[in-house]
Amino acid sequence: MDNQITTLLAIKYPIIQAPMAGVTTPEFVTAAAEAGMLGSIGAGYLTAEDTRQFIREVKERTEKPFAVNLFVPENVKMDQPYLREAYEALQPIGKHLGMPFWKAPLSEPEFDEQIRVVVEEGVKICSFTFGLPDEKTVRLLKEHDVYLIGTATTVEEAKLAEQAGMDAIVAQGSEAGGHRGSFSGELTFIPLYELLTAIVASVQIPVIAAGGIANREGMDRALAAGAQAVQIGTALLAAEESGAHSVYKQAVLEADEGCTVFTKAFSGKTARGIRNQFILQMKEAIIAPYPYQNDLTKEIRKAAAQQGKRDFLSLWAGESVHLSKKGTIKEILTQLIHPL
Repeated sequence: MDNQITTLLAIKYPIIQAPMAGVTTPEFVTAAAEAGMLGSIGAGYLTAEDTRQFIREVKERTEKPFAVNLFVPENVKMDQPYLREAYEALQPIGKHLGMPFWKAPLSEPEFDEQIRVVVEEGVKICSFTFGLPDEKTVRLLKEHDVYLIGTATTVEEAKLAEQAGMDAIVAQGSEAGGHRGSFSGELTFIPLYELLTAIVASVQIPVIAAGGIANREGMDRALAAGAQAVQIGTALLAAEESGAHSVYKQAVLEADEGCTVFTKAFSGKTARGIRNQFILQMKEAIIAPYPYQNDLTKEIRKAAAQQGKRDFLSLWAGESVHLSKKGTIKEILTQLIHPL
């Protein structure tokens, strides 16, 4: 399993733990790194100081390499009347959860500050979702020998990532759980192997396959199609070290094939998750764009978790969620590498 990626990233297996923001914990990232894959801190929702603390906690637990994943901020203008309508659309669900007058403070991205933290803390691998860092940021990171990984859902995005100075690209197929990493052109949903083949033929840098890979067969197929590594997320969601809520883990383990759908209801950005009442109830509702909708629903998701109500949680998961298993990260990885 040795190749260009495993050598460059100093990892045993060509496998990257998906940087699932809100799910990854220091224990989770450490376990992934110690098991032989590239651990990834999902720092998209963290403040700069929380990112720093997270990095330091991982460093205390392992000397293995790991990555930090950041959300590239978008310039989204939102008028107050529309935001108010989106807020009103959530009121019935809030009342159902016993929180009719919750506040929804809007967060400000700290991307530039997080970049500074990555440099100051000596992190050597940084990946990006929802866009690409600007030339100044790329130059700064390169000056500090940081390996850069972009995310692409189309060939056009992959070419843009290569031109921007990324060292590798995650090809995110339509089967992938969580948010689409799309950032250029119309939102598209291209199956992984179609996308992977096209991107490998179009760029010179290493390509990492992501989307629906949950067993050895899927990994071997991706590597045979030209991927230098695979990125897995859903398969690790129910791991003992995962920071996913117990209700979320149970939903993953009980999931049936074909249970996932795309929705904007929770965050304002298209994401794949397990179908539930919240998604169905919000199907015709006014939804604010990301990141505003994400802030509006934050307290709802928190209350739902506290009450153990999976019908109002964002249960992000990929198409292969029905293949998920219990165990430690090491045990799940062993089954992936050496299936019975």
